[in-house]
Amino acid sequence: MDWGLQNRLARIIKPETGHTVMLAVDHGYFLGPTSKLENPRATIAPIIQYADALMPTRGVLRTSVDPKTQTPIVLRVSGGTSIIGPSLADESITTTFEEAIRLNVAAVALSIFVGTDYEHNTLMNLADLVNEGETYGIPVLAVTAVGKELGKRDARFLSLSCRIAAELGAHFVKTYYCEEFEKVVGGCPVPVVIAGGPKLDTMSDVFQLAYDAINRGAIGVDMGRNIWQSEHPVAAIQAVRAIVHEKATVTKALELFDDLKATRN
Repeated sequence: MDWGLQNRLARIIKPETGHTVMLAVDHGYFLGPTSKLENPRATIAPIIQYADALMPTRGVLRTSVDPKTQTPIVLRVSGGTSIIGPSLADESITTTFEEAIRLNVAAVALSIFVGTDYEHNTLMNLADLVNEGETYGIPVLAVTAVGKELGKRDARFLSLSCRIAAELGAHFVKTYYCEEFEKVVGGCPVPVVIAGGPKLDTMSDVFQLAYDAINRGAIGVDMGRNIWQSEHPVAAIQAVRAIVHEKATVTKALELFDDLKATRN
């Protein structure tokens, strides 16, 4: 792996712990003005300093992220569909590597849709991005998307998707947590980050998700709605950090969350 590519990955996955807390704010590219992300700048500003990496689209990066930030960017470069369209899987590449370089990103990210009518197209999108990423020294994050079919999030399907992504050259993979998650990680020879997924009912559920994923082999989380749709997003992301980087238990994370939200209020 080239020095530049290794250096960019080390900005995202912290060498001190081997883990990462990514903050996903790319939801608008297919969901539009999602609740609590209607004004991206207002949502991002208070919490970006606690993220090891931010995952936006180029539009949100340009309009809503302070260019003085030291938080590395994992740029979403796939899209072209919406939640009201016939299929979320029919994605194309939306952003060139030249633009990604101008935006000084640490990595680029795209979705792959294994098992859909658009499987081949999205897997070739990944292969093409990896080819260019190796040329420019920029890592590629493959997101094992399931579109609207959340029932696909089982170990057999996710193991298949993650392994294919790694075989095509993805430098790290984002996937869902599931039962027997260790099988997903065990069959994937590159680092695995878990998605936060839909908003969970309680912060205890959020912390349990992060704790279980890290203890079963994930190197980090890429959470969005379970952070910024919280009534206390600053406290939420710091508590997640404690689990990911400090091996905090769910109980300790809840205590920290309660202490932090009380302090801020």
